This record gives sequence, structure tokens and C-alpha cells, in this order.
Amino acid sequence: MSGLLSQSMTMCLQSSFIPMETIEQISDEIIQCRLCPRLVEWRERIGSEKRRAFANEEYWARPVPYFGDPNALHLIVGLAPAAHGANRTGRMFTGDRSGDWLFAALFRAGVANQPTSVQRGDGLTLSGVLMAATCHCAPPDNKPSLDELRECNRYLTRILSNRDWKSVLCLGSIAWNNVHRTLGIRIEKFGHGAVHQPTNRPRLVASYHPSQQNTFTGKLTEPMLDAAIAQWLVG
Repeated sequence: MSGLLSQSMTMCLQSSFIPMETIEQISDEIIQCRLCPRLVEWRERIGSEKRRAFANEEYWARPVPYFGDPNALHLIVGLAPAAHGANRTGRMFTGDRSGDWLFAALFRAGVANQPTSVQRGDGLTLSGVLMAATCHCAPPDNKPSLDELRECNRYLTRILSNRDWKSVLCLGSIAWNNVHRTLGIRIEKFGHGAVHQPTNRPRLVASYHPSQQNTFTGKLTEPMLDAAIAQWLVG
């Protein structure tokens, strides 16, 4: 991250909150984004080829916008949409096992009105919580390149500077590192349950990503995720 961008971000975050653009306005711009040719080709190809189980569904196959309470003060930052999850449904953490875990935990914490997230229009709402990502397009092998992360950082920068967030839950080390860089602060060591309270910045809480790799192996358990969410919702 350039020193100029970091300085600009710092000045923006230190200033009093003046809502220059709404969540909906940024989301609309995200949906139209075609900055990364590899991601555009991949998300659209997956949407055309489809998985057999979803052969009769129309895939979203575009960048996935924010989801949650437009007046939220608690932010979640994930990695990127899953090819047959959010890239299919058009809503973050919707239609895959990661979402099953995350929304069940948010329901237990009292900030989601239901524990399941199947598709847009299923009645799911969040209270005081907004979901964002480090990369808004589904990447091959779930691995956005450094250049792609840099391109998409324009949206992470804008959402972090949009208001005085109380806390940010970072799902995985990539989200943790990128949030630190975008805020222009020293990167603390990532580890599940790590908490960083920088001066004049939101409280940052780290969690292992609720991916199948982490949940099936027991690296992330329900009590571990619940504990991280509880830390994130403090204050």
C-alpha cells in the first residue's frame, strides 16, 4: 500500500464522519466492476458451466455486493465469494457450508434473525452488522492474486472510511492483513481470537475463516467462532 494512500486513509478515518456515499451506492459500483480480467472470465465461466446440483439455477456471476444492516457499526471482512456459493446466489456467505457456519453463529449471537442463508429473498436480515470482502469476485482456487487484491482494495478503503466502525471481524489472515494495511497501521500477528485495539481505529478481531477445510478438520469449532464473535460485538 502506498504511503500516499495510507496517509489519505488516515486523514479520512480521523475526520468526523460525513457520509459521502451510501452502502447502496458503493454496492452498485461493485456489481458493475470489471477491473480484473481473470476474475471476470472465471466468475462468468462458472456461471455458465454451473455445478450439476445447481444446473437449473441462474448464477449471479458478478461481483458480490455488501450485505447486512446499512446503519451497522460492526463490520465483517471475509476473503472472496465461493464459486458455487455467493457467486451463484449473489449474496455474501449464502449457499455454501461457510455461510451455514457463519450465519448460525451470528444467529446464536443475536445479530441475525435466522440461522440459515440459502438464497436472496429468504428473509435473512442482520442487525447492526454489515458484511464486506477483500475481493468481491469469486477467484480460481479461492485465491485472488496480489494485483486483484490491490484493485479490490479501493472498495475496502471506502467501506472502512464510510463511518466510525466500532469493530471489524476479520475472517482469515488475508482479511486481517489487508484491513491493517488499509487502515495504515502495523500488522499484528494473526491468530484465532487475536484482538487489536489501535488508537482512533475500530477494534479488530481475528477468526479462522469458516471454510470447510477449517471446520471439517476441527481447526475451527463452533465455540471458537462464538468466542471470536462475542469479542467482536463487545462495546
